[in-house]
Amino acid sequence: MNRRTWLKFTLGAGVSALGHPLLARAAGPTELRIGYQKSGVLLVAKQQGLLDKHFASRGISVKWVEFSYGPPLLEALNAGGIDYGATGDAPPIFAQAARANLLYVAVLPSGGSGQAILVPRDSAIQTLADLKGKKVGFAKASSAHNLVLSALESANISYSEITPVYLAPADAAAAFARGAIDAWAIWDPYYAIAEKARPIRALPVPKSALVQNSFFLANRDFTQKNPDIVAGVNEELAKASSWIVDHRDETAKLFAEATGVDLAAQITTVQRSEFAFSPITETVATQQQAVADRFAKLNLIPSPINVRDIIWTWKPGA
Repeated sequence: MNRRTWLKFTLGAGVSALGHPLLARAAGPTELRIGYQKSGVLLVAKQQGLLDKHFASRGISVKWVEFSYGPPLLEALNAGGIDYGATGDAPPIFAQAARANLLYVAVLPSGGSGQAILVPRDSAIQTLADLKGKKVGFAKASSAHNLVLSALESANISYSEITPVYLAPADAAAAFARGAIDAWAIWDPYYAIAEKARPIRALPVPKSALVQNSFFLANRDFTQKNPDIVAGVNEELAKASSWIVDHRDETAKLFAEATGVDLAAQITTVQRSEFAFSPITETVATQQQAVADRFAKLNLIPSPINVRDIIWTWKPGA
C-alpha cells in the first residue's frame, strides 16, 4: 500500500467512524432538556442553576421548557421534545396506557394536603354524596382527575353519578368563579389562590383518598443511553429538596417571583407541601398501581397496565 492509498484509507475510515451512529452516541448529548412547571423542586433547581453547574464540566447545556400542567409535558417527553420532567400521579398512567416512551425515575411522596375538591362556602354541597348530579370541574388525566375518582370511590359513589367537566386549571378557575361548575378539584398553587380570592370550602375527603404522589419521569431512550445523566439530575434535585425543607419562606418568595402569584398563596402552598425526593419505593409503586387500576376499572384507559414495567431503578450515590 503506497502513501496516497494509505492516506485515503485512513482518512476515509476516520470519517466513517465519526459518522457511525454508535460512536456518535458514545460522545453523549450536548444538551439536556428539562420540562418544568413554575413550582416545586425543578423550579428551585432552575433558579439556583444546580443542573447547569453539575453538567458544565461535561459540556452539557441545560434547556428549560415550561408547561402549565402534566399531560402536555408527558406528550413532549414521549415525542423526545424534552428528556426529563415532573407531573402528578395520573398523567403517567394515561401516557403508559398510550405506550408512551417514558420511565418513572424518582418521586416526591405526598399525603395530598396540597389539593382539594372545592365548593363555594355557601354551597348546599356539604359531603361527597352531595356531588351526585353535580358538575365537577378538573383537568382530564391530571392528579385532580384521580382525586375525584378516589374520593368518589371512598364514598361508594359511581363516577357516572356526577357530571365531569374537563377543564385546564385556568379555565376551571374561571368557570368556578362564575358558577358554571358546582365543584372544582384542583392542586396548589391554584388551590391556595382560590382560598385567598373568594369564600370557599374544601369538601371532607378521607386521608387515604388524598394520597397524591408527584413523579419525575424521563424519556426511555434517553435514560437507557444516559443513565448517569438521569442519576445526576436526580442527585441535584435531591439537594434542592433538602434546601427547600430548610428554607420554606425563601422558596415561597422564589415561587411568587417566578409566577406572579400572591406571596401569601405561595407561602400556604409551600408550607403544606412535602419535599422528600427519593427513588421509587415498593410502597409508592403499589400506590401508583392502585391509581392505574382505578382508571382501568372505569375504562378511562384502554386496558390495564403494570406501572412496574416502566420504573427505572435509581440508586443514590451509586
